[in-house]
Amino acid sequence: MKNVYDELQERGYIEQVIHEEELKSLLEKESVSFYIGFDATAPSLTLGHFVQMMVIKRMQQAGHRPIILFGGGTTMIGDPSGKQDMRKMLTKETINENIEYFKGQFQKYIDLSEEKAIVVNNADWLLDLNYIDFIREIGKHFTINRMLSAECYKSRLDKGLTFLEFNYMIMQSYDFLELYRRYNCKLQVGGSDQWSNIIGGYELVRKLEKDSVFALTFKLLTNSEGKKMGKTESGTIWLDPAKTSPYEFFQYLRNVNDADVENCLMLLTMIPTEEVKRLSAMEGKEIEKAKEVLAFETTKLVHGEIEATKALETARALFSGKAQSDNAPTSEINRDDFAKGMDILTLLTKTGLISSRGEGRRLVQQGGIYINEENIDDIHHLVTLETFEEDKLMIRKGKKIYHQVRIHP
Repeated sequence: MKNVYDELQERGYIEQVIHEEELKSLLEKESVSFYIGFDATAPSLTLGHFVQMMVIKRMQQAGHRPIILFGGGTTMIGDPSGKQDMRKMLTKETINENIEYFKGQFQKYIDLSEEKAIVVNNADWLLDLNYIDFIREIGKHFTINRMLSAECYKSRLDKGLTFLEFNYMIMQSYDFLELYRRYNCKLQVGGSDQWSNIIGGYELVRKLEKDSVFALTFKLLTNSEGKKMGKTESGTIWLDPAKTSPYEFFQYLRNVNDADVENCLMLLTMIPTEEVKRLSAMEGKEIEKAKEVLAFETTKLVHGEIEATKALETARALFSGKAQSDNAPTSEINRDDFAKGMDILTLLTKTGLISSRGEGRRLVQQGGIYINEENIDDIHHLVTLETFEEDKLMIRKGKKIYHQVRIHP
């Protein structure tokens, strides 16, 4: 049987690892308890998080036990990694609400039954710590010079790093120690932007427990140019269907660049590696079939086969020119708003198709906006009630982005 480490490496998940051969041997010989943490900074997980969920899923299927840690404690501090400014401070109530929603999302993808996984909240041990005792026991193992050399802190020194955020690495490191002591956790995994924090925990456990533990990070979801994926002009791609509809989710993946197809198929689907290689080797118009497979398979995992099928049928109908579709992204706007006509830039703003009126002006002037398949090239164009057909109209942005508008009394 293939070692799960080899599988993860073959599919391109692995970014950094400590003691690679020793870890591979351990994963081959026994069931390993490993942990990954998720701070509850938003009311839903995102497409970027889904990469980590796929890692958890593959490791669990290989017989290893995931410890899903929700950061009820660390979220109150805020991870400075990748941030130019301090994160927004959230209340305990908001954090707990987010965590409960996260649990529901995880249950759709990961087996959380008692013997297969452990779900914990670091608020259980962080919120009641005695600060003096904690600093004496744990803080003495961290040097200021070493911490400031970490990218998550170093990049913030010019703009300002608060003492609150400076505590984050020590708190996350303590999580690993706590989980080792409670559940014999031998491995922490996470996104590559967490390397400094993960190394802190790895070193802390080795110093205090004198045992072999391991650290492993995975690639972030990026395109061929190295830019993070999972965001559009209208915002983040969420796993919550109320925030990003299954059709919008499908279309985001359907429209990835040709050069990103293989990476996305490897990281976001359960399609065998050999089939991924075959699909991603397609060229010209054939690569569009591979993108459709990517979009369908990922949407099926996230939203279920019924919603994935609806999204596929909608996309095909819109592409063939059958513009009206009940499954397309839809905005409802009051009928009275169109009584005297609504200018095209305001309509595009209300539907979230543009992030600014400046962007809208450029799109219209460049011929990138259509209403009911009629090109709109006048930035002063008024959309009136007469534009609607059976109280609906379809906006097309560019070649592939569709958005339906419905009017209601």
